Amino acid sequence: MAKIEEKQPIVAEIKEALDGAKSVVLVDYRGLTVAQDTELRRNARKENLIYKVYKNTMVNLAIEGTEWAELKQDLEGPTAVVISKEDATAPARVMAEFAKTAKKLELKSGIVEGTYYDKAGIETIATIPSRETLLSRLLGSLQSPIANLARVLNQVAEKQAEA
Repeated sequence: MAKIEEKQPIVAEIKEALDGAKSVVLVDYRGLTVAQDTELRRNARKENLIYKVYKNTMVNLAIEGTEWAELKQDLEGPTAVVISKEDATAPARVMAEFAKTAKKLELKSGIVEGTYYDKAGIETIATIPSRETLLSRLLGSLQSPIANLARVLNQVAEKQAEA
């Protein structure tokens, strides 16, 4: 079988993984132990992330001419691709959180909802809480004034009932 024919299924797999993705983050996994890599993959699965190591040339072929093409400049050395189709900040957040304990893991760059971010940008995006967390905070801040109003109205009603 020719080399091109061997590459086509891998390139197709990468393209399929990228289809409909909200974000892609590239990380340098060089120096991670097998146990750390296993834990990292487990954390990625919990967040419904795709964490794969592909040859850089395969990724280059798959992203050529797509919205992910800007990542080409960061495909040097050992690179893992982390993809999310659900939560745009999850790949950056999960990888940055893991990098706190595994100092060898290094964020390279990424594209989040169509915008390219370098290492510093991806580290900033990693600080953004998940969508669910943000929604629960919003709901809590919306409920607080209503709950306070209900308490005040209840106290007014009790005072009027006493009088």
